[in-house]
Amino acid sequence: MTTSTLRRSARRLTAPHEKPTAARPDTERRAARLWRGPAEDPSWARPSLVILLCATAAFYLYDLTSSGWANAFYSAAAQAGGESWKAFFYGSSDAANAITVDKPPASLWAMALSVRVLGLSSFAILLPEVLMGVASVGVLYATVKRHFGAAAGLIAGATLALTPVATLMFRFNNPDALLVLLMTLGAWATVKAVDEGRARWLLAAGAFLGLGFLTKTLQVFLVVPALAAAYLLAADTTLGRRITHLVAAGAALVLSAGWWVAIVELVPASARPYIGGSQTNSFLELTFGYNGLGRLTGDEAGSVGGGNGWGQTGLTRLFDAEIGGQISWLMPSALLLLVTGLVMRGRRPRTDGRRAQLIVWGGWLVVTALTFSFMAGIFHAYYTVALAPAVAAVVAIGATLAWERRDRFGMTTLSAATAIASAWSFVLLARSADFLPWLRWVVVVLGLAAALLLLVLDRIHASAVRVVAGAAVVAVLAGPAAYSAQTVTTAHTGSIVTAGPSTGSGMGGAGRPGGAGGPGGAGGPAGAGRPGAAGAGGPGGMAGGMGGLLGASTPSTEVVSALSADADRYTWVAAAVGSQNAAGLQLATGQPVMALGGFNGTDPSPTLAQLQAYVASGQIHYLLASGGMGGSSTETSTTSQILAWAAASYQTVSIDGTTFYDLTQPLAAS
Repeated sequence: MTTSTLRRSARRLTAPHEKPTAARPDTERRAARLWRGPAEDPSWARPSLVILLCATAAFYLYDLTSSGWANAFYSAAAQAGGESWKAFFYGSSDAANAITVDKPPASLWAMALSVRVLGLSSFAILLPEVLMGVASVGVLYATVKRHFGAAAGLIAGATLALTPVATLMFRFNNPDALLVLLMTLGAWATVKAVDEGRARWLLAAGAFLGLGFLTKTLQVFLVVPALAAAYLLAADTTLGRRITHLVAAGAALVLSAGWWVAIVELVPASARPYIGGSQTNSFLELTFGYNGLGRLTGDEAGSVGGGNGWGQTGLTRLFDAEIGGQISWLMPSALLLLVTGLVMRGRRPRTDGRRAQLIVWGGWLVVTALTFSFMAGIFHAYYTVALAPAVAAVVAIGATLAWERRDRFGMTTLSAATAIASAWSFVLLARSADFLPWLRWVVVVLGLAAALLLLVLDRIHASAVRVVAGAAVVAVLAGPAAYSAQTVTTAHTGSIVTAGPSTGSGMGGAGRPGGAGGPGGAGGPAGAGRPGAAGAGGPGGMAGGMGGLLGASTPSTEVVSALSADADRYTWVAAAVGSQNAAGLQLATGQPVMALGGFNGTDPSPTLAQLQAYVASGQIHYLLASGGMGGSSTETSTTSQILAWAAASYQTVSIDGTTFYDLTQPLAAS
């Protein structure tokens, strides 16, 4: 063998081992850059962000499945979407597509896809909500960091993560988690659009808000004035282009939401499910009526509340005993920091990105807070999660601006904000007198001490400055953090849920043990929707009273077995008045259950004639004999007629204490 041949053989043998050796340094450098972050950032910035996101995920994932099906109304729809693509598209309550939920389906899409991948379980349904929460924290960090640095971004992200109502809703399956993420993404894209003066980022903001419309309809529009004002005032381009870009963004919003609305409105009613929450089978009527202007005026067709049923309106609403502990911990300080921040940036050039962010987040905060304060229609405490990103951002931005100045005005502002936040935390903590009674004293003493030291910060040794700043942060976040910790260790089920310990205020206890819609339904002993748990009305009983409206119950093994028998012979194994009653049966059996009258039992679907046709063709087996409110106002003329007809026409059967009409066994007289 020649020398040249030996050399070629040696190269062939060594080549495969040489490539990884050469590639390894590149891989290590990329990993190092990923961990280190941008070169212009402090070395601690990216690791701190990773720790924040991981800690948020771990916090939100803790004992996640203790809430079982959470809001069974949406869990049943996620189950349906996991089985039927038609139900997935429309957001139907059942896989046989009788009726939709009373919201557009975007939030259900995420849960239904998770169910398709992971199978039906509490974890599969709630995991997307956790991921949305972590993503919201990350997007808020990136947005605030853009003009105010990594420290401000971390403060904003941590404040959002520890806001009690955010902790609640990022572990719950209502649409609000996705709504918050999409609105935050809209703000992020708008800030980038302002800096660059380019339409593409504003179009992205419009698309995010359009998807927000497909999540919770008109509520997403509350942030539009702030985003539009920031771009119109501060974008780095001409006035004509600013106006043109805003018009284009509006078109992007309409297109990203309108395609689904157009399909739903154009498809014949006979070819799609009934639009739940509407009285005329129209999504547009649902949008501008029950879910739209009706929420502002209180004139909501199909609602079972109204009047003072949703609390007193006014400027103090968000600070009262029911709402205050959800969101208001830092709101007074946020408003102070917003005003002083605008003063600090008042003489800056028109395109000042820092002032533009104050307009974005401050406008979001003010418009949304005023709307929530004065809306006369259906209002629940958990709606206030929509304020959480704005409050967190304004506090972080305002505190950063004040800290950077280090003059008398800046330190006085920061001192006042710290004192106000700690004092208000004392008040909020005192409303739950049995919850960590020592904490309010620690918070107020530490907060006031930090506030006083901030006034004389120039006289403090440099090594103690960070200690004072850290004490201020701990003082203002300790209260909401404690409420959030209590929230993750408590099961929450039903339609109306609140974060933190009970304050004994009205419907604020709903969703907790012993509250309407709480674990076990109305005052039941175990978690509604939790596998193997008994529902309201005792073992095996279905929900009665308010539980049938606000929370589903888990039927007994005997009820599940009876409904599951010969299930393949029926389109719906059962029907029940109200979506929560239907959801409890559906989730337990895994079979479609028709929700008569939709969520409240007040929608005119199906009519008596339609139900009679379904029964005549053998499509429904059983009908639950009680209505969503035990025979009260939710049983409209339609559902009352159906129940009266069934009682007069079909045999009554009692299955482990639960009464049904067997729609396959007519009475002899009929």
